Amino acid sequence: MNVTGTDKSEERAQAALIAKALRSIRKARRMKPSEVAAAMGMPVRTYEHFEAGTGRITYARLARFAQATDSDPVAILAVIPLRSAEFALRCADNKLMTIVTAALRELNEELGPDLEYLNVRTLIGAMDKLGKELTEHVRRRDLFAERWMEEKASKVEGVTIPPKRKFP
Repeated sequence: MNVTGTDKSEERAQAALIAKALRSIRKARRMKPSEVAAAMGMPVRTYEHFEAGTGRITYARLARFAQATDSDPVAILAVIPLRSAEFALRCADNKLMTIVTAALRELNEELGPDLEYLNVRTLIGAMDKLGKELTEHVRRRDLFAERWMEEKASKVEGVTIPPKRKFP
């Protein structure tokens, strides 16, 4: 084991998660490896190793990849603790993790050493409330679209209304 407490198989698993995230973002952006490599300023072969998870993965490289693909570098890093390569793709457009990180940076700058006075219950409550509010926002948006379609599209001859989505 190394200093961080991870063994080689865990490091390979983490590299595979990042590789899957990188590949899915590149493909979603409909970019070729050569295009991303050029945008990152690296040889295609080096990029291919990077995307495969066998090359050096550094934050600087992830940031260059994110810039080249207009995605979220912090979300790419977050795939490791979240164990979800799909998370990086889901955040590619809205930059969720970059926004969260920027907000935490502001909080750190505002509170400084007083940050330690935020207790676990307060933090869990705040995160839980935020998660519920964001979920409700997405659900309301989907309901608005469904209602609009029912009202407006029903006035167009030959249009069928898709079945309503069921939310978990």
